[in-house]
Amino acid sequence: MNNKVILCVDDDEIILNSLEMQLKEHLGDHYMYEFAENADDAMEILDELENDGYQTLLVVSDWLMPGLKGDNLLIKIHERFPNVVKIMLTGQADEEAVERSRKEANLFACLGKPWETNDLISTIKRGLQAAV
Repeated sequence: MNNKVILCVDDDEIILNSLEMQLKEHLGDHYMYEFAENADDAMEILDELENDGYQTLLVVSDWLMPGLKGDNLLIKIHERFPNVVKIMLTGQADEEAVERSRKEANLFACLGKPWETNDLISTIKRGLQAAV
């Protein structure tokens, strides 16, 4: 079993399902995929994965979510897991939040919703190469 993980965070289950299908179709079983509907769940998953010996390589997070917004989540992840590549996937983030994520969370990329599958997959593949 592969111990390399990609975590997707979005409060919309339809988005998470779409990400799961596209990741599995284009990246296959080379990675394990985890999904969270909010920031608290995402942090809990990251902690559990680390405790169980898994390596989270990349996080794809929405920006506008209940509770902690995506920029703050990515900053929090960066503080605890600085080597994780962070991608924001959003239709509503303001430029200030994106810029803050670039500076404080080492944001790798920001993609808009709706996204083009090829853009998403190529960005994730570049991010995974940067994680190695």
